[in-house]
Amino acid sequence: MQPYVESLSTCPKHGLHNPFKSPERYLLYGDISAKAAHMLSVPKVLDFFTRLIQRVAPKSYQQALGEVQVTQKFLENFSGDQVRFLARSFAVPGNHLGQQSHGFRWPYGPVAIITPFNFPLEIPVLQLMGALYMGNKPVLKVDSKVCIVMEQMMRLLHYCGLPVEDVDFINSDGKTMNKLLLEANPRMTLFTGSSRVADKLAVDLKGRIKLEDAGFDWKILGPDVNEVDYVAWVCDQDAYACSGQKCSAQSILFMHENWSGTSLLSKMKDLAERRKLEDLTVGPVLTFTTEAIVEHMNKLLQIPGSKLLFGGKPLENHSIPSIYGALKPTAIYVPLEEMLKESNYELVTREIFGPFQIITDYKKDQLPLVLEALERMHAHLTAAVVSNDPLFLQEVIGKSVNGTTYAGLRARTTGAPQNHWFGPAGDPRGAGIGTPEAIKLVWSCHREIIYDIGPLPKHWEIPPST
Repeated sequence: MQPYVESLSTCPKHGLHNPFKSPERYLLYGDISAKAAHMLSVPKVLDFFTRLIQRVAPKSYQQALGEVQVTQKFLENFSGDQVRFLARSFAVPGNHLGQQSHGFRWPYGPVAIITPFNFPLEIPVLQLMGALYMGNKPVLKVDSKVCIVMEQMMRLLHYCGLPVEDVDFINSDGKTMNKLLLEANPRMTLFTGSSRVADKLAVDLKGRIKLEDAGFDWKILGPDVNEVDYVAWVCDQDAYACSGQKCSAQSILFMHENWSGTSLLSKMKDLAERRKLEDLTVGPVLTFTTEAIVEHMNKLLQIPGSKLLFGGKPLENHSIPSIYGALKPTAIYVPLEEMLKESNYELVTREIFGPFQIITDYKKDQLPLVLEALERMHAHLTAAVVSNDPLFLQEVIGKSVNGTTYAGLRARTTGAPQNHWFGPAGDPRGAGIGTPEAIKLVWSCHREIIYDIGPLPKHWEIPPST
């Protein structure tokens, strides 16, 4: 680890560049982004990274392709002058002639980035480039199961002009990375992953951290029933694409009683059952074994009134190692009143990072119970309110927290984040990704410089002591 510690120590706190130091590097990174965006648009390169993601992450070709396309669009977004615009400052008039206060975005200097297995290209590229745009020197660790994707992307970025000394790339286990962080003492660390690890790092790093951690993500279907086929398809995509291994995956669905009389659940069942291992529309679960998921399911089924809606059985005819999960897309119904009981709530809202969701329903006068369930959740990442009723939308959105919230008939919980903010709300440690606001929040801090150049008033004299 010593070379990594020494390399980070070469970067001063004021960064590799800032608005006063080496400003030409803002233009350099605009050019790098433009070249890398072009490379990822070349069909041969696009297919290479799509297939590479599929080799290490359980995704269909279309889901893996979407990840590459989001990354390509992000790089396009920050081509040309867009990097320097991230460092835009502002001025406020002072109290007297010659005084002005200026607010600048300032880098942290040496930083660290830790990203998970489920998006082996998109998350590390977007966070890495954001860190570099603002003038930081990052050490990057991607989950070892999938790090070959980012290793290849680093080579592409070097080909596009990225200075090799600007980024350190490490492949290690979590314990080694934790030790590196404690020894190298980066000024800021971005962590995307589990809440348990996030909370440990927040203590170890004395709060110098930004987090995009777990999400038990909810979707509410409002009283106005429309486009049942479409809503069922979106629910299936939200819950089961990438085998449910998205931090934005639909974890729980609250259906208004008006939806209970429709064919929604039967259509969701049909859509889930057409997923198959052959095309990776369902696949291995990398953080839960089959036994662990089934055990959790059986505990849920002991709750009075709960029932298995579909799935619940292991995948068949496969060679997935037993250390991974292999389960058919699964949905469990739990009555709302039972869910809210102290003895059940923690069990029902446990995030299972796989093709698994909870479904419940509510009556017209039970919306306060639904809002209570949302209030008690501890992870507030993504959410969806499926309704075109403006008063219903206003009440649910106004009494909830989730940072990325989709609202309207076409609302979903999962979505490509290169064109909008993606991140949690309600936690001062929360990180964002994708937008200029996210980059500035995570990868820079505010520095205020007050110019006070005079002149002094005529006949100025030293005043009495105060």
